[in-house]
Amino acid sequence: MPLPFPGMNPYLEQPIFWSSFHSRLIVAIADFIEPQLNTGYYVEVETRTYESDDNEDGVLIGIPDAIVFSGQSNATIGEQLSDDSVVATQSRPERVSVPIPLQIKERYLEVREIATDEVITVIEVLSPKNKRTGDGRTAYEKKRRAILASTTHLVEIDLLRGGKPMAILGVKSPSAYRVLVSRSYQRPTADLYSITLLQELSLFPIPLKLNEKEPLVDLQEIFSGISERARYASRIDYNQPIPPPKLSEKEQQQVKELLAPIRDRNRFGQ
Repeated sequence: MPLPFPGMNPYLEQPIFWSSFHSRLIVAIADFIEPQLNTGYYVEVETRTYESDDNEDGVLIGIPDAIVFSGQSNATIGEQLSDDSVVATQSRPERVSVPIPLQIKERYLEVREIATDEVITVIEVLSPKNKRTGDGRTAYEKKRRAILASTTHLVEIDLLRGGKPMAILGVKSPSAYRVLVSRSYQRPTADLYSITLLQELSLFPIPLKLNEKEPLVDLQEIFSGISERARYASRIDYNQPIPPPKLSEKEQQQVKELLAPIRDRNRFGQ
């Protein structure tokens, strides 16, 4: 079945899809780059780990429903001084929950030089936690600043409409999605590929050492392959609204027209 959107599918921002999609995309980009590298480089999938206290993602520990007191089976315990007199009671505790830190793992790519194992380029695909205020954004921004202050190149792929974009100076107009290619020897100048909701995903390079041929990433081809293998066409309910943020009136009309054939088929069971 053809993809309903010409580029990125905003329905993949739903939590039920995003984590798996992110993992698939990281591996697919690595596999796409590898054949284009000369024998002096390799691509590695790395993992960044941190603990989050974000209540939205936290795990809760509950006090058990059944509280057992020695020698008692009632919900209220009474200290009986006589057959018909209770002078003190202890009521059942209220069941509450406490948040505990959740260990978060985020995958990214590194292009390394085989001879020295030096990290030449870091490739990041932003996650929702990177774009929300909290531990995830703080951890990522710290790493981002360190990369931008180093001799390592940075490729940053943002396929999330929601959340606060990463700091980039001189952006003329905001866009739904974007790819930043920051070559260390050109900083503070960088290349920004802006992508609208209804536009194909970009073709962009992966920087290596100065004057070396740069592999090209066809993000649209990679995305189309993932969508087919993951069978998103059969799994996504297009009768549901697109996840926030809210579309503009023009985008709402365009999306309505794009999805009309799918919604009609679903409505009539075709």
